[in-house]
Amino acid sequence: MRRVTRNFVLGILVVLVLLLALGALPSLLASGDPYYLVAEPVANDSTNATVNVSQLSERRFPYTTAALDDGRSEAYYDGPIGLKEAFTHSPFDELSELEARNASAVTDETAYVRAGNTTYRLELIREPADAAGSNGTGTGTTTATPGTTTTAAVAEVRR
Repeated sequence: MRRVTRNFVLGILVVLVLLLALGALPSLLASGDPYYLVAEPVANDSTNATVNVSQLSERRFPYTTAALDDGRSEAYYDGPIGLKEAFTHSPFDELSELEARNASAVTDETAYVRAGNTTYRLELIREPADAAGSNGTGTGTTTATPGTTTTAAVAEVRR
């Protein structure tokens, strides 16, 4: 192998390792089980503690606003060795921010929020990759719904 070719291949490998460490490559590969924020309306009198999210920025809270608009947020994939979380925004960060605003409205993986006159229960769920469809878009046949478990592998998690 020529010296120039070897240096070029080594340079590409170094760039790939750096991207992996920064979390860019795992998000492109969509590895692991996806996490979702799921929002479902609840009776206004069912909980006293809520976080007012009527004025949330879509740029700062993309998972929360998507869940409130569509019922379910975009998928968030963990990195394979946990380095991605330090460099990317996640639904875990959003729940932590909601907890900072009103700690009594947030438990481990659930938050009660108020948008307008409606109270929602935001729940962080993890759905197995095989249930999310082969392309990872969440269009598979098995769907996790808030408060229920469709398979033993569907687990609610919080770090």
